[in-house]
Amino acid sequence: MQKTHILSGLARRLICGPRAGVLCGYGTAGSARIAVPMRCKDKLNSLAISVMNQWPGVKLRVTEGWDEDGHHFEESLHYEGRAVDITTSDRDKSKYGTLSRLAVEAGFDWVYYESKAHIHCSVKAENSVAAKSGGCFPGSASVTLRNGVRKEVKDLRPGDQVLSADSAGNLVYSDFIMFVDQDSTTRRVFYVIETTAPVRKITLTAAHLLFLVNNSTDDLSAMTATFASKVKPGQRVIIVDDKHAQLKPVTVARIYTKEHEGSFAPVTAQGTIVVNQVLASCYAVIENHNLAHWAFMPLRLGHHLSTALLPKDHTNSNATWQEDGIHWYSKLLYQMGTWLLDSHALHPLGMSLNSS
Repeated sequence: MQKTHILSGLARRLICGPRAGVLCGYGTAGSARIAVPMRCKDKLNSLAISVMNQWPGVKLRVTEGWDEDGHHFEESLHYEGRAVDITTSDRDKSKYGTLSRLAVEAGFDWVYYESKAHIHCSVKAENSVAAKSGGCFPGSASVTLRNGVRKEVKDLRPGDQVLSADSAGNLVYSDFIMFVDQDSTTRRVFYVIETTAPVRKITLTAAHLLFLVNNSTDDLSAMTATFASKVKPGQRVIIVDDKHAQLKPVTVARIYTKEHEGSFAPVTAQGTIVVNQVLASCYAVIENHNLAHWAFMPLRLGHHLSTALLPKDHTNSNATWQEDGIHWYSKLLYQMGTWLLDSHALHPLGMSLNSS
């Protein structure tokens, strides 16, 4: 992506601190006043009030806003005027967890521990949907079918068997059941999680679950699921080792965000799926893969019954079979979750029940 050095229009969308309750520091090079994106202004002011209420005498500190000096990865939203890096004025790292929660409540669409030195906050693009985007992959993400052919997620149909994994970490092929969320046209912001040795990239929304393995073990049966927005460089995700046709943990090298058109949430009978050669859960919003898999049992039962009773050519039909929108069962589960679970159990960027 080309950096935005042309200030026509952009300069009018930037403000320079200080503002009430907000301390604006200096850029990475130490030579330029922090330019705060205008689209972040209201959210920063709201957050500043929350910070002062939470910790009397402490102010919100902005360490980085719009970047014209090229100090970030080329995909960084700092170049688009959509991101700020923040701390508290006392730089007390023990406050950063609460500060992140306050940033979400203030309306920032993405809040992420990008560095131990600060918290990264950004807002969605003007042409993207509301922040609550559930758990999805872009339509261009690829999966592997039983016959070895790669297929884009958006082209999956009932009858397809896709590469996934069982609870012990063994590669298996599992029936694709349906999309529990599907949007063919809207642009959304996704997290891109990139590994090293070998390089793999998986792209998914913030609330989607991704499997991690503790650095102290290679036992895949001990893998745990966490939100994509909580994954950090240095942690280990699980990829397909093409040479030995098995799964193995590898280290996350970097994480950034990127926009894609179209988003799809496929569910398999196994509850897992290998996307772009990286193992992911089929579930999102709640940070408990096993509970989510149990909750989707009725869908799996319905799939097994339809597979047994319907002709094979019916299940393999390539006709348009599912309209855009969130499946009614997913909406029901989410609504029940808001009633039965603590609010902190659900990802703040989970599901919008106003979606079609």
